[in-house]
Amino acid sequence: MGCKYGGTLRFASEAHVTVIDAGAAVRVARKPRADSLRNRERVLAAARTVFAAGGPAGSLEAVAREAGVGIGTLYRHFPTRETLFEAVYRREVEQLVELAEQLGTDLPPLEALRQWMHANVTFVATKKGMSAALAVAIHASSDLTAYSMDRLGRALGTLLRRAVEAKAIRDDVSAEDILRTIVGLCYTHDKPGWQGNVRRLVDVFVDGMRR
Repeated sequence: MGCKYGGTLRFASEAHVTVIDAGAAVRVARKPRADSLRNRERVLAAARTVFAAGGPAGSLEAVAREAGVGIGTLYRHFPTRETLFEAVYRREVEQLVELAEQLGTDLPPLEALRQWMHANVTFVATKKGMSAALAVAIHASSDLTAYSMDRLGRALGTLLRRAVEAKAIRDDVSAEDILRTIVGLCYTHDKPGWQGNVRRLVDVFVDGMRR
């Protein structure tokens, strides 16, 4: 729809405003609407739940149902499976970084480390649920793996240093050792309820790091 004000003609749509003045066109981007942002967050949260559960039910249609939105809404925010998987992956990484900061403030060093490692099991479970398509996203975005390892390694390194300084754990275990251990435990378990079993083994591993 067009509206004319003086010598300027304005065309408005949901996503942008186009202004035509003296033969020149200017496209002015609007901020996303609040309901659009909410829908995007709901899709990301639902995708984490669906993908972590794994199995044949982990489809984009299942994500849309879990989020309470139409499949068209999902595709407007994430045009391909890979863009959704990459967004979920990056969101999980950032949440783990934030969790490390929170736990480091709220809990004793050893318990903060244990709880963060438990949360990392859920992160790996989400990756397992979208492994094939995520591999395509990682291949297309070569910095994705480096980005996640850097962010997670630094977050975990801070928790480790606090635990070592508190003399709660031995000082010869690195952040890379722990991340590789968690991934290895997760990928060697695939029966129903495997996450609980892996968290139990994580507790055994943490106890083994005690001084």
